[in-house]
Amino acid sequence: MNSPKNIQIADFDYPLPDERIAKFPLERRDQSKLLVYKDGVIRESLFCHIPELLPPQTLLVFNNTKVIHARLFFQKPTGSMIEVFCLEPYQMPISQAFDQRQQCTWTCFIGNNKKWKEGSLSRAVTINGQQITLFADRKQAVGNAWIVQFSWTGDASFAEIIDQAGVIPLPPYLHREAVSSDNERYQTVYAKWEGSVAAPTAGLHFTSEVFEALKAKSIDTDFITLHVGAGTFKPVNTPTIGEHEMHIEKIEIARQNIECLLNHFGQPIIPVGTTTVRTIESVYWFGVKLSQNPQLEAMHVMQWDPYELAEKALPTNQAYQNVLDWMDRNDLDRLDGDTQLMIAPGYTYHVIDGLITNFHQPKSTLLLLVSALIGDAWHDCYQYALDHDFRFLSYGDSCLFLK
Repeated sequence: MNSPKNIQIADFDYPLPDERIAKFPLERRDQSKLLVYKDGVIRESLFCHIPELLPPQTLLVFNNTKVIHARLFFQKPTGSMIEVFCLEPYQMPISQAFDQRQQCTWTCFIGNNKKWKEGSLSRAVTINGQQITLFADRKQAVGNAWIVQFSWTGDASFAEIIDQAGVIPLPPYLHREAVSSDNERYQTVYAKWEGSVAAPTAGLHFTSEVFEALKAKSIDTDFITLHVGAGTFKPVNTPTIGEHEMHIEKIEIARQNIECLLNHFGQPIIPVGTTTVRTIESVYWFGVKLSQNPQLEAMHVMQWDPYELAEKALPTNQAYQNVLDWMDRNDLDRLDGDTQLMIAPGYTYHVIDGLITNFHQPKSTLLLLVSALIGDAWHDCYQYALDHDFRFLSYGDSCLFLK
């Protein structure tokens, strides 16, 4: 596998006028446009028709993460407004963090940080008619973020606190504040497990009607979890990919998901969204790493693992079986880990046969991931979309790319 370290990010730029960025979603999720690319041919459809466009016996794999109301605002007695943006729990699994009562600790971005010199911040929250006071104490800096300890009166869980007190985070390129409708529309209809600060937006187009049509076409579905971090919006600010540090994201994938994928190898597997791609391809590379060291204690897939381990690559089913065997030895029914996987031109896909995704920002690692699948044809697809009034980015239209 060729290393992408010398790829120039300037080669993945394209003109995206601000007016082409969808600021709000369409009234109906499944009425978005769908760009279909297969065998060098580009055509246009509507998302509601996707069940008819998928290959027979396809397995669609979804990311069922749920976006949390990550933005908490505190007003100081002086009038200054401080934003505490919850990124991820500090040294605790996400599921446990939301169950905490009385206190919990998170890694956070802090807006207007210079105005918070010392002391606690506090604000009132009403939950089920009960008045609760939420406190925030800044502990220590970690890179450009901070460790913040939250504590509160009453018996509410942190999940209830943040749901009631927080604001859903929208992508910065929308250049607007969240409105009430975003609480529903910036979630997939199948969102289940809280933990993301950005939506897996390829899934925003699915509706119950589309799922019914998929079922009628005998298209199988499965759901994994990767919690999307703020790093998904991190631009590549270096001339080459080799100088860019990929963000790390948390993965939770059940044994039954891994078995489902293993049993489907040989038939089309199409992930919904780039986070799903990264998850199921990362499981493959963890299986490869286990063949080198069966005693690994946890799943960590590093940025350049695929390129450095290319000569150790295994058949896909063997790599996945390695993971299941490791879970057996460790008496695990769920694989918890993290991935920093960089997928760029030169990467060989081992699990997927296509991709459902939205249109991505210029010079982004997500655009590199698409190019790894369809090569330079991404230029033609994006130019077609610009020429035919497609809407771009999170609330925009969608693509179906087939190998």
